[in-house]
Order: sequence, then structure tokens, then C-alpha cells
Amino acid sequence: MIAKSLNEGVHPIEVVTGNGSFGSNSNQLYLPNGIFVDLNFNLYIADYGNNRIQKFQLGQMNGQTVVGITVPETISLNGPTAVALDADNYLFIADTRQHRIIGSGPTGFRCLAGCSTTINTVDTTLNGPRSLAFDSSGNLFVSDRGNNRILKFVLATNSCVMSD
Repeated sequence: MIAKSLNEGVHPIEVVTGNGSFGSNSNQLYLPNGIFVDLNFNLYIADYGNNRIQKFQLGQMNGQTVVGITVPETISLNGPTAVALDADNYLFIADTRQHRIIGSGPTGFRCLAGCSTTINTVDTTLNGPRSLAFDSSGNLFVSDRGNNRILKFVLATNSCVMSD
């Protein structure tokens, strides 16, 4: 493998979204954190300062708020730092200032981890989760920053019991 500097290419740096000033308009971000690009090249941004998840379609400078207090039938966020989609296109969010992981599903949004108001180091509580990612088996990994650990949430598989 040959290492190349980013400065050696012919590709200029391109602003994909955000106009350089903070704000809550559709073309603005305020302390953007985690990003996720789906298979259709839609860009999802955890917009920390605006307490929302923004979705930008390929080539568009104006985004759509897909999660946040301004979107009916979603959930309020407080300092989201990471966003990811699973294989079924459901959103998962590290809601850092509320010390929880949020997930969407067929019935809407729900808290998956850190759902109590207690912050400590037991497995069911989180302290400032910052990032999350799925592995190829669908297991969810979460950086639990305040507790100095990485958690793995094992994929729950559907099972079928055969009767005679």
C-alpha cells in the first residue's frame, strides 16, 4: 500500500453543506458532530447545537430535519453527537446530554439504552455517549465516554420454535 497525502491530489476541498455561520436554517448547522452517509449518498448530520438530525440529499445545500422537536411524531434531542442507519434504514442516535441511545423502528422512536435519569457505570446507564457504529452482523457499538468504556449491544435475532 502506498500512502498519499491529501494535499497531493487534484481534488479541491468542497463544502457539502453549511454556510460557515451557525444557525438553525435548512442550510445552516450549529456545532455539527457525527455524520453518516447511506447507500443513496444521503448525508445525515448530528447537529449538536440545534438538537436535531439533518438529512441532506446528494448535491443539495438545504437539509431536512428528520429528528428533533420541530418534527412531529419524532423525539426531542439534547446534544446529539452521532447518527447511523441500520440495514433496515432505521435511525440510531447518540443523544449525549440526555445520556441515552435513541432508535427508530416501525412504531416510531424509542429509548434503547440509558433510559433512566441515573448516570453511573452499570450496564443499563450511559454517561455522555459520543459515537456509535454497527458491525456487519448488526451489533451496535457505543462509546460511553463518561464511563470510559465501549459497549456492544448484541443483535437480537428473531427465532422460531418448530412444533411436532
